[in-house]
Amino acid sequence: MTDTAPTAPPPPTQVTLADGRVEIAPGAPAPTGPYANEDLLPVPVEKRTWTTYNFSALWVGMAHNTASWTLASGLIAVGMDWKQAVLTIALANVIVLIPMLLTGHAGPKYGIPFPVFARASFGIRGANLPAVVRALVACGWFGIQTWIGGEAIYFLAGKLIGTGWTDAAKVGGYAWTMWLSFAIFWALQVVIIYRGMETIRRFENWAAPFVLVGAFVMLWWMSDKAGGFGPLLDQPSKLGWGPDFWKLFAPALMGMIGFWSTLSLNIPDFTRYGRSQKAQTWGQALGLPTTMTLFAFLSVMVTSGSQAVYGEAIWDPVQLAAKTDSTVGLLFALVTVLVATLSVNVAANLVSPAFDFSNIAPRRISFRAGALATCVLGVLIFPWKLYSDPQGYIFTWLGLVGGLLGTVAGILIADYWILRRARLDLADLYRPGGRYWYEGGWNWRAVVAFAVGGVLAVGGASFKPLIDGRPIPALADLADYGWAVGLGTSMVLYLVLMATRRRSTV
Repeated sequence: MTDTAPTAPPPPTQVTLADGRVEIAPGAPAPTGPYANEDLLPVPVEKRTWTTYNFSALWVGMAHNTASWTLASGLIAVGMDWKQAVLTIALANVIVLIPMLLTGHAGPKYGIPFPVFARASFGIRGANLPAVVRALVACGWFGIQTWIGGEAIYFLAGKLIGTGWTDAAKVGGYAWTMWLSFAIFWALQVVIIYRGMETIRRFENWAAPFVLVGAFVMLWWMSDKAGGFGPLLDQPSKLGWGPDFWKLFAPALMGMIGFWSTLSLNIPDFTRYGRSQKAQTWGQALGLPTTMTLFAFLSVMVTSGSQAVYGEAIWDPVQLAAKTDSTVGLLFALVTVLVATLSVNVAANLVSPAFDFSNIAPRRISFRAGALATCVLGVLIFPWKLYSDPQGYIFTWLGLVGGLLGTVAGILIADYWILRRARLDLADLYRPGGRYWYEGGWNWRAVVAFAVGGVLAVGGASFKPLIDGRPIPALADLADYGWAVGLGTSMVLYLVLMATRRRSTV
């Protein structure tokens, strides 16, 4: 009998550095094949350079925008006073920060974007389900923000050109010049996204402080018009602190959570560039709840002031800025709105769906092609209808978004933290037949958990003003807690189904 040399173990495909970050092993080939492209591959450690300041600035730039302004001012418009509105928003952002940090952990550790991260739980092909859901939501947000930016251009040009611009012939209920302004702002964003992620990072760094200064200027202007801060603080709640308030509080809280539930899923698209876990954790903790609460306070103060000065709560800052008699003041306010809208729309609503659409067909759809698809779909979703009413904006749009995306978040968190203990195999995330292939590339357990959680979360919701009625009236009581219901249901059901799978494979 002859001796045989022991078989050498295969070389490692990934290495873990001393700080816990993981990358493809030196000398190992980068993942290839139908489920990989340059935009979806792990970011090399040397290119993970974003610091605490970069993440904080990102959040300041995204939080200080017109949509989050209307988020707070909309609560005033539906009857809350400034204390109730700020309480609701502050609590919502502390809550949503938790899943934000949990899903964001995979970014700096593995350098992967959200759709690749979702492959671990949904399967390499199945990840297209949450990716497309997230992308379509981003399309809606992109359209809403682009409409807001178009409004700013419309009023800015009207101040410079005169009534010939603002009183132009109407098409579809709006002046044709408003549609032109919408198209101009749409094209401007396409130009920025085509310049890549580094341009976005630099833009966020300077846009953040500029927008914050603009918000304080609006507060000073409104307090001056109202005769001091007293009238801003004294506007009473139409609801009181009794049953009327608490009946509105739950759906409003879920709507506020729904506002950033999009980012709580795809935050790895940004944290994958993080220098360390500390950078993304502190950057987000310092940037999100603090700036959203501060901006909410500024928003409700100005909106309360508009109620005192004009006799009604003007929740749209563009409409409010248009009331100033100062040309310089109007120009400053509207330029601030433009910068704020660009800041959030490019970062939050173009970057992520670009990766999501690219994940559908990595060899055919690049990051830029995915971004362009988002821009087109953002128009086809009719954003002017979603934005036209604070009731529909907060309780229909944000409630539905929060319920659906909370369901996906529950599955991602359960899989990454409870089942896998934050351990992933990079190569298998791109390889057919690997551990994340499941059955034909789909993990049907995640799909079932998503479907059940989604039905319970939004099945009983009101779809006004889009359509009348509720799809499943018996679930109406759950609709006020859609995000929490979706997240909790999908998390528990996914863990139960995956436990059954593990037993069957022992």
